[in-house]
Amino acid sequence: MTTHVFDYTQFITLFPEFSSIPQLTLQGYWNVAIIYINPNDNCFIPSDTLQYMLNLMTAHLTQLSLIIAAGQTPYQLTGAGIDKVNVTLTPPPNPTQYQWWVGTTPYGAQLLALEQVLTAGGFFLAGLPEGSSFMKVGGIY
Repeated sequence: MTTHVFDYTQFITLFPEFSSIPQLTLQGYWNVAIIYINPNDNCFIPSDTLQYMLNLMTAHLTQLSLIIAAGQTPYQLTGAGIDKVNVTLTPPPNPTQYQWWVGTTPYGAQLLALEQVLTAGGFFLAGLPEGSSFMKVGGIY
């Protein structure tokens, strides 16, 4: 089983907006990201996709820290106006607190979309393989 590690060059290639942040700081955010997402390859998520998901979580955590360091509060904007200045924010939680939290940055929103695509049918945990499909093994009903 392969364990993914932080690749600074790949991360900066994907997210050049974070190139001014020291590599050690980004490594620290990666170390937090692997608490949320298991860095070990498994049969459900392709290896390249898992590496990308870990990079997205690292970017999400990095962006959140920049928002907080600027004295702002992370939020989801649902509406805005110009005349008479109207702003509408989504109060937490969305369907889940996790969905609200990852929705506070574009990186987290992309991660959430990827997670939902990869787990659309749910995970098969035990029993016969037929339990995770519409047909029995061999393609019959």
